[in-house]
Amino acid sequence: MRQSLGFIMLFLAVTVIAGCIDRPPAADGVRELHVWAHAGREAERVTLEALLRRFEARNPGMAVRLTFIPEGSYNGQVQAAALAGRLPDLLELDGPYLYNYAWQRRLQPLDDLLPEAVRDDLLPSLITQGTWRGRLYGAGVFDSGLGLWADRRALARAGVRIPAGPEDAWDGDEFRSVLESLAASSPDGRVLDLKLNYTDEWFTYAFSPLIQSAGADLVHRENGAGASGALDAPAAVRAMGEIQHWIESGYVDPNLDDAAFVQGRVPLAWGGHWNYPAYREALGGDLLLLPLPRLGPRLATGQGSWQWAITREAREPELAAALLAFLLEPRQVLEMSRANGAVPGTRRAVAESPDYGPGGPLHLFVRQLEEGYAVPRPRTPAYPVITAAFSRAFRDIRHGAPVEQTLVRAARHIDREMAANRFYPDVERASAAAGEMPL
Repeated sequence: MRQSLGFIMLFLAVTVIAGCIDRPPAADGVRELHVWAHAGREAERVTLEALLRRFEARNPGMAVRLTFIPEGSYNGQVQAAALAGRLPDLLELDGPYLYNYAWQRRLQPLDDLLPEAVRDDLLPSLITQGTWRGRLYGAGVFDSGLGLWADRRALARAGVRIPAGPEDAWDGDEFRSVLESLAASSPDGRVLDLKLNYTDEWFTYAFSPLIQSAGADLVHRENGAGASGALDAPAAVRAMGEIQHWIESGYVDPNLDDAAFVQGRVPLAWGGHWNYPAYREALGGDLLLLPLPRLGPRLATGQGSWQWAITREAREPELAAALLAFLLEPRQVLEMSRANGAVPGTRRAVAESPDYGPGGPLHLFVRQLEEGYAVPRPRTPAYPVITAAFSRAFRDIRHGAPVEQTLVRAARHIDREMAANRFYPDVERASAAAGEMPL
């Protein structure tokens, strides 16, 4: 991805001034690991700190230096540190951004660092998300779940069929009928929350699955040849046109206060695992978790979250891998899942989870991840460009812009950016072929 020199220098200066890339000398006899994580919810931060102290207690003579970086500037600060050659040993990355760092050769493959038993225990969605060009570069302690939250009472009053699982999801026509039936008994006709109050990455995560279920995609995944013919394909135009129809028909609450569902203004809410605590408190046993509607023969849904990676600058990569393996033990995974509500990232932890295990209220999220309904966001270094272009297109379409023209414009923008980077050739293999030493 092209970046202006001014942008790079700005972030580099901010990072250096903040001091988060400094690595002071360790005390005599102490082995240090430097870890960077995003400053998410307080519960996540407290839990991670406790887990790292537990790792130190299990490994006398070890010291883990943890730095939290604000989520909004996280990617910029990591890029700046990478340019300066001052990355930590273990680095947390938002999943879709991992491929850009792997392409830049900032990360070490985990295939020979993580024990096979640990890798085999990961949910298949995490293996997919963490893999780029046949190598595993990232491993997540948790994954995400995306679905449709519903008020059982409202659906019953409207005589709406309740899907039994992902294989039984409403198709596009039935979902229109559901919206019409619910709107008939709504005082203002608004029955659906699409989280339009959320920001950019939400739109890609939440609504590209509709494009995929219709038979299109954000880019051509099989050959990395860009977005034209994929993002602006007739199926994609149809899917985005359907969303525009919901909005223009008055079915969608703007949700400016982020309370449309909990206050009972709407009986349906597009959302994820993070909504469960507040929704459960508001609706109790009447809360339903349903699959998204599908616009083609097969349901698609979103997945992906933060992952851990070991950098090329790690002084003791085996030690960093030992810490990562520790974080992936069931006890640690379940503690983090309880802190942030996310899907536990390993099969053993899922089996022990009262919420996500078989029969649990959130088990649908696990099924979607394990049975192949979840589609990772495009695994390409161009992802930052792709998501920015799609988010802009979504905002325009929701405000009434012509769907096809808007998607064509977004696809062409992505194509230009990818072409400017020669569609991201395999730099490491090219260097080896030329007799150069990889970074």
